[in-house]
Amino acid sequence: MSLRIVVTVKYVPDATGDRHFADDLTVDRDDVDGLLSELDEYAVEQALQISENSDDDVEITVLTVGPEDAKDALRKALSMGADKAIHVEDDDLHGTDAIGTSLVLAKAIEKAGYDLVVSGMASTDGVMGVVPALLAERLGVPQVTLLSEVSVEDGKVSGRRDGDTASEQLEASLPAVVSVTDQSGEARYPSFKGIMAAKKKPVQSWDLSDLDLDEDEVGLENAYTVVDSATERPARTAGTIVKDEGEGGKQLAEFLASQKFI
Repeated sequence: MSLRIVVTVKYVPDATGDRHFADDLTVDRDDVDGLLSELDEYAVEQALQISENSDDDVEITVLTVGPEDAKDALRKALSMGADKAIHVEDDDLHGTDAIGTSLVLAKAIEKAGYDLVVSGMASTDGVMGVVPALLAERLGVPQVTLLSEVSVEDGKVSGRRDGDTASEQLEASLPAVVSVTDQSGEARYPSFKGIMAAKKKPVQSWDLSDLDLDEDEVGLENAYTVVDSATERPARTAGTIVKDEGEGGKQLAEFLASQKFI
């Protein structure tokens, strides 16, 4: 038997960089370095562990929707051990929100073929966390989300979801969509051998026409969620320095009281 796993990943702006909005109030991705979303690395890792623990032949495909540079995220996942990649790129995708993205991903997953879809719990830029559920709805399959552990056996995917007051054991029959949290296990670092091997692994490029989608189904003008306004974070100001010349304690207490800390 064989098991086809599709891992959805996202190319996101580096959170340590100085991020801005573009003139149309979408994220300015040209002004900051990008990388594979850290939370998606956990999804890749869990797919690899399922493969390593399975007696079946497992094929792992990583899938992303994004600009040309998004191939860097795919290469990172391939260097970790994924088998092949699919990159959906089209100028008309600019400004697409989570609902539109889920449509594109679902069409690409159906075209690629799958038994299991694995996603991270959220992206590190939008941090909405709704795409896995939207995907399951569009694909018409069960969803088992926010798992700290995940395994596949006998045509079922199962795992543990940890909440604030309890842990649940969940399972669903395949095909299914799962998402994993950052508590599911540290993602591996790509080895030198893996990095070199990734350069030879296939990366397919698809656009909207390959997925039988029209431009009026995606993009900023057709998004259900948009940013209406944004204000730059003000520059940090110098703090208040209290020189203790006998009255330091009093001045400190007055300052804390003025800020309503005491």
